[in-house]
Amino acid sequence: MKSRYPFYFLLFLFLLSFESSAQQANWTHFRGSKLNGISKSANPPVKWSADSNIRWKTDLAGNGWSSPVVWGDQVWLTTASEDGKTMNAVCLDFKTGKVIFDLPLFSPDSVESKHSINTYATPTPCIEEGFVYVHFGTYGTACLKTSDGKPVWKRTDLNCKHVQGPGSSPVIYKNLLILHLEGTDVQYLVALDKNTGKTVWRTERPENIYEPLAPIGKKAYITPLIVNVKGRDLLISNGSAICQAFDPLTGQEVWRIVQGIDSTIAMPIEENGLIYFIPGFVDSPDGEKYTELIAVNPDGKGDIAKTNVLWKLKVPVLQLLTPVIHNGLIYAIDTQNMLSCIDAKTGKVLYSQRMKNKHYASPICATGRIYFTSAKGETTVIKEGRKLDIETVNQLPGEVFATPAILRDVVLYRTDKSLYCIGK
Repeated sequence: MKSRYPFYFLLFLFLLSFESSAQQANWTHFRGSKLNGISKSANPPVKWSADSNIRWKTDLAGNGWSSPVVWGDQVWLTTASEDGKTMNAVCLDFKTGKVIFDLPLFSPDSVESKHSINTYATPTPCIEEGFVYVHFGTYGTACLKTSDGKPVWKRTDLNCKHVQGPGSSPVIYKNLLILHLEGTDVQYLVALDKNTGKTVWRTERPENIYEPLAPIGKKAYITPLIVNVKGRDLLISNGSAICQAFDPLTGQEVWRIVQGIDSTIAMPIEENGLIYFIPGFVDSPDGEKYTELIAVNPDGKGDIAKTNVLWKLKVPVLQLLTPVIHNGLIYAIDTQNMLSCIDAKTGKVLYSQRMKNKHYASPICATGRIYFTSAKGETTVIKEGRKLDIETVNQLPGEVFATPAILRDVVLYRTDKSLYCIGK
C-alpha cells in the first residue's frame, strides 16, 4: 500500500502557495498587505496620463486621504465632509469602479479643527476576508461586513485631541485590531477584539517622558509595523518622544529608544532583521531643529539606545511620508523635496536630487521600480539601484496625498476628487 504522506505534503504546499498568492493578489493595509510598501505585481503600468492607460475613473464625494485597500473584487476607502459632520465608508467594484456601497457611519456633534493639508478621513482602512475595519481617529472605529456593508460593531469612546486631525491607520494582527490614539491630551495604543470591538489591552505612552513636552509636541500620527525577531513578533511604534517595541498580544513593552520632542508621522520600516525609524525632531544647542533616520537591531530588551543603534543620519524635521526599503536600499523624499537613496547597511547617502513639488504620499516599490507621487499629481517612476535613473514622469489632474495601491498589474491612485484605476 502506497503511503499517503506525499499527497498530504503536496496538499500542504499547495495551500501554503494559495495563501501566499491570495496575499499578493490583495492589498489589505496602508502600504500593502505587509505594511512595507512593496508590491508583488508582475507587470504594473509605468506610463500613463489622463487620456491613456486609464481603466476607469470614479469621482468621490467628500474629502479623504485614506488609501484604497482591496480584497477580491472590492476596493474600500473612507471619505468625510469638509466640516467633518459626516464620515463614510465607500466600496467600489475593482473591475469597473462602480460604487457598491457609500455608507454613512459617524456624525459627530462637534469636531476639532484640522491642519489645512489633512482631512477627517485620512486613516487607511484594513481588510480581510469578510470584514473591513475603518477608523476616523477619535471620531469612531467600525467593523463592517463586506458582503452587505452592515456594521458588526462600532466604537466612539476611544478618544484623544488630535488638534490637526487624525492620521494613524489601523492594523490587523491575528484576532486583534490595533489602533493608535495620540493627541495633545492622552497618548495610548489599544488593541480591540476584531470580532466584537471590545478592548483586549491598552498601553499608555510613558508619562515621565511625555510630561516635560509641550502639549503640541505629544501628538503623533504613525501607523505601527509588525516584525518577527528570532521567532517572536514585535509591534514597532515610534511616538513623538519614544520608539517602543511591544508584544502585540499583550501590549507589554519589550524595548525602547527615547528621542524627540514633537510629532512623528512616518512608519518604521524593516529589512533583513533591522528596523529603521524617524523619531520626533530635537533642538540642538545651536538652535538647529532636525531629526534622524535611525537604524536599529531590534533584538534587545529595555533601553537599547546605547547598545543596538547601528547608525544615524540627520534629516529635515517633520518627515511626512514613509520611506520604502528594498534590496538594501532606502528610498525617500524629505520635507525639503530631496529624493534620496540611502545604503541601509551604512546610512550613506548614495544620491540625492531636489524635486520640484512637495510629496506626501509614501513611495511604493514594484518590479524593480520605485513610484513617487507628488501633491500635484505627478508620479515619478525611477529604477531601483545605487544611481538615480528616472524612467518616466506621469501626470494626472488634482492633488494627491493618498499613497497608491499597486496590485494585479494596476495602480489604484486617489486624488482629491477621484479614484483612478491605471493599467493597460
